This record gives sequence, C-alpha cells and structure tokens, in this order.
Amino acid sequence: MRRCDPPWAQRKQRNTTTTNMKPMNNDSISKTQNTPTHKPRPMIDLLVSILIPSIILMKFSSPEYLGASSALIVALAFPLGWGMFELFKYRKFNFIALLGLISVLLTGGIGLLQLDPQWLAVKEAAIPGLIGIAILISAYTPYPLIRTLLYNPKVLEVEKIESKLQELGNQQKFERRLQDATYLLSSTFLFSSVMNYVLAKWIVTSPAGSTAFNEELGQMTLLSYPVIAIPSTIMMIAILYFLWRTIRTLTGFKLEEVFVMH
Repeated sequence: MRRCDPPWAQRKQRNTTTTNMKPMNNDSISKTQNTPTHKPRPMIDLLVSILIPSIILMKFSSPEYLGASSALIVALAFPLGWGMFELFKYRKFNFIALLGLISVLLTGGIGLLQLDPQWLAVKEAAIPGLIGIAILISAYTPYPLIRTLLYNPKVLEVEKIESKLQELGNQQKFERRLQDATYLLSSTFLFSSVMNYVLAKWIVTSPAGSTAFNEELGQMTLLSYPVIAIPSTIMMIAILYFLWRTIRTLTGFKLEEVFVMH
C-alpha cells in the first residue's frame, strides 16, 4: 500500500530538494562567469616589458638616483610582476611566458651577482634558441609545436579544415606542408637567438653591477624591439601566410572561412 505523506511533509521535501539543487547551479554559473578570458594587450606589454625598464636602467642607475643594484631590481620588477600577474590571473600554463619569466630572473641574477657580461649574451641567445630547437625536434613527433603556436583553434577553424582535407583526400599533403612550416617557424626563433647574442655582445661590455652595465642593458632592451622583435614578427606573418596558402590550395576555403575572427 502506498504511503501518503501529509501536505506539510511534501512541501518540506520539495523545499529541501530545491535548496540542495540551487547551490550547485549557482556555483557552476559563478565559475563560468568568473573565469577570466585573456585578451592580447600589445601596447601594455611593450610599455611594461620594454619602455619602462629601459628608461629606469638608462636614467636612474646613477648613485644620485636609485643606484645600479636598486635600479636593476626596480626595472626587472615590471616585466616580472606583469608576467606573474597574467600567469596567475588566467591560470593557464604558457610555456613561452614561463621562459620569459625565467629570462628576467636570469638577467637580474647576472647583474646582481656581478657575473661576466658574456653570460648575458649566452642567456639572451639561449631562450629563443631552446624554443627553436624544441620546435625543430617536435617536427619528428606526433605533436609538432606549430599546432600549438599557429595551427590551433584560436587562430584557425581547425576542425573545419581537417574535415575538408579528409573529404578531399589531401591530409598527407597538408601534413608535409605543415612540417615545412615547422622548419620555417624553428628558423625564426633561431634567427632571434643569433641576433640576441650579437646585440648583447655588441652593446653590453661593462662589468655587471655597474651603472654603465645598467645603461647598456637598457639600450639593448630598447634596440631588441626594432632589431629582433619586428623582423621575427614579419617572419611569423610570412609563415602564417604560407600556412593559409596551403589551406587555400588543398581545401578551397577562402581567408574569412578559416580564420577565427575576434
């Protein structure tokens, strides 16, 4: 025989069920709404990582202002703080950003420990060099890094492209072209590595920990943008164009059909 609860008990049961369900829904919505989305801010990156540190190193390293060691610490605090802020705020592991933070820490260590300036040149070449070598090695693995850096869902409609390639039977041709693009991408970072080394050896010649060292470090940081960053960016755009031409040839898609529009 079916048990019939009194009306007050039924109401209590319904209220308890509703109460138990609400926090779960609210928590889920809250987590979704509170997850920050990273938006590129190139002007802020340029200001915090290059311009402000360079000005501090070149203008405030003399004894009457901050002094060599204090100026170096203050200058490096800007890119270090900004990098850590973005890393923790967006809670997303970024290998390139992590290497940037390590680079800043190594630069500070060389200056504060007053090591031979040649180590600065080695450090400047090592970071992009390691990335270039990693990209080159990844070309012979099932997970080429070009898929992370360029051929990814944030830049291109990957699923749409893959589906069309499979439909037309052009997957193997595309994989060969993607490998060629990997070689080109690796050469971009290796070019940056060589230029970093040449620039550091040419400009930074004073003993580490001195006012002159800080000033030369500021000059190198400023020059690294037009001498290294701009050519590397142009090369990166050329590789992206090569990738798009390959997709255009093998799938027939137009530019606006495959690029993710933000």
